[in-house]
Amino acid sequence: MAGNCRCLLAACSLIFAAPILLCGQDAVADRPSARIPVLAPKPPPLSYSVPIAPVWISRSPNLPLRYPGNPRASDFRQLVFRQLVRTAGIIFSGRVVSIGHSASSSSADPTSTAVTFQVEHAFRGTSPGQNLTIHEWDGPWTSGEPYRVGERVLLFLYSPSRLGLTSPVAGAMGKFAMDSQGQIVMTAQHVAAFAGDPILGGKTVVSYADLALAVRRSIREE
Repeated sequence: MAGNCRCLLAACSLIFAAPILLCGQDAVADRPSARIPVLAPKPPPLSYSVPIAPVWISRSPNLPLRYPGNPRASDFRQLVFRQLVRTAGIIFSGRVVSIGHSASSSSADPTSTAVTFQVEHAFRGTSPGQNLTIHEWDGPWTSGEPYRVGERVLLFLYSPSRLGLTSPVAGAMGKFAMDSQGQIVMTAQHVAAFAGDPILGGKTVVSYADLALAVRRSIREE
């Protein structure tokens, strides 16, 4: 009887101990120390380039301070009057003596207007005291008379074409009116174009001596 009780107690103890043993195994398996570690891949070693020391370049005293291919606006305006002089084949000042119209000898040639000047001062292509007659295409006269008999002007004219026609260089830019005192009256177009000129810049009325100086200066620089 006693032996049977002992066997029964042993069986009961095994029944109650089994869950505890199983829990203990699960706990051990869940512990971090019991897991297989997963290793992350090692990043490649960082490479560093050899530092480059800065190089200081000193400017030569012979180099220009400004790139010559990119002139300032004032430099460009200085070139306008020089270009006007360089392009003109006839430059003079004088008084308008007569104005007439001449028919063309050929239907293919345009009709022209003949204007005669008494030359007072000559710079190129004519002589002082000469009666110079020029022929202009009638086109500009359709919008009004460019000249009036008796007026005094300073003209920069193109060299005559094969048909004998000429006109002021760059249109109105090549014609300057003169007042009763013999001074050059500058238009708004002239004032804007010659703003950077050392002699003519900023003036609405220029003495004849100053403009003649500007013309001779530009001729020397050609």
